[in-house]
Amino acid sequence: MATSISTAAALLFFFLLATIATATHNITHILAPFPEYSVYSHYLSLTKVADEINSRETVTILILPNAAISALANKRPLAAVKNALRLLTILDYYDAAKLHKISDGTVLTSTLFQTTGNAAGNLGFVNITNLRGGKVGFGSSSPGSKLDTTYTKSVKQIPFSISVLEVSAPILFPGLLDVPTKDSANITGLLYKAGCKTFADLIVSSGVLKMYTEAMDTGLTVFAPSDMAFDADGVPNISTLSEAELVTLLQYHAVPHYIPKSSLQLTQGKITTLATNAAGNYTLSVGSIGNDVSLRTSLDTSRVASTVLDDTPLCILTIDSVLLPAELFGVPPAAAPAPASEASVPELAPEPSLASPPSILESPADAPDVIADSMAKNSSPAIAGKWLFSIFSVIVAMIAGMML
Repeated sequence: MATSISTAAALLFFFLLATIATATHNITHILAPFPEYSVYSHYLSLTKVADEINSRETVTILILPNAAISALANKRPLAAVKNALRLLTILDYYDAAKLHKISDGTVLTSTLFQTTGNAAGNLGFVNITNLRGGKVGFGSSSPGSKLDTTYTKSVKQIPFSISVLEVSAPILFPGLLDVPTKDSANITGLLYKAGCKTFADLIVSSGVLKMYTEAMDTGLTVFAPSDMAFDADGVPNISTLSEAELVTLLQYHAVPHYIPKSSLQLTQGKITTLATNAAGNYTLSVGSIGNDVSLRTSLDTSRVASTVLDDTPLCILTIDSVLLPAELFGVPPAAAPAPASEASVPELAPEPSLASPPSILESPADAPDVIADSMAKNSSPAIAGKWLFSIFSVIVAMIAGMML
């Protein structure tokens, strides 16, 4: 009996350890009690770097007070701010104690910016140097860079998962804040190269490209069907649409928010499109399984295939099918019930049984519009704590039963 109890206790310990190790974190929720970092939190959400942080099991965020981040973002495009935020996000765990225990003086560590593919060579790495006397400096791995960023104080830690540290200034190197200018010609050229020539020609001839361009400043995500998608079975002849209908269809393929694929994976429910107005919902339902993201209308489903451009605040994604809104093409009629056969045997009434729970894979057709961080809210520490407490209670009860 003692052996059984000790075995159960050991299993409980390792279960709790594994659960804690895989617990999720939410950076914007962590920063919520600290108004002095509200601007930093705002830009983490606006650039979707928050989603990238929340998807990492181990991470250290170097944050700036409101005045410092405001000075960095002033009159700069969001894409430049995103680069800086990614370089301030270290893909390892460092708290105050670990910083001061750097024995050889300097450590080279990777950042989110290194994972983007935009960092030439080792520019996405950061040097952490123990300057002694209680000071720790941070600097770019770019040759000749100085340690102009210093550790100020510890803000919040979840041991071995996420650490939030305040620093004095952003980490910069020449070219970090330089981002290419987005223009109409660039968008159509990218769509041509991605195999979306038909879609590119349509947005140009209809004038919708101008609408896309005007929406870029505040955020835009475009879902571009491939050329083959327009020739697929079941796709209506686009040439039969009126000019107004064609414009609405193309607006339906864009969302007035910056939502990269990584953020779509966290989105549940419906999202509005540029076509959404008082005359029609024109919404899309988003679902994901693993890394696969699908967009659903009342008439069809399309898979997000690839990323053509992810440059805050503009994201262009290719999709496998043309998105067909019911407001334009009608709702398919319900299937007529099959006629009963004269020779059919009367069906016996089913035995009483408990109602089956709804499937977690059902489409949330009536869910409200959500933004990309809605999933993160469902994984808050409070909810995770309640779930962990429930599991703990069940296991304790099992152990108690074994002792009787």
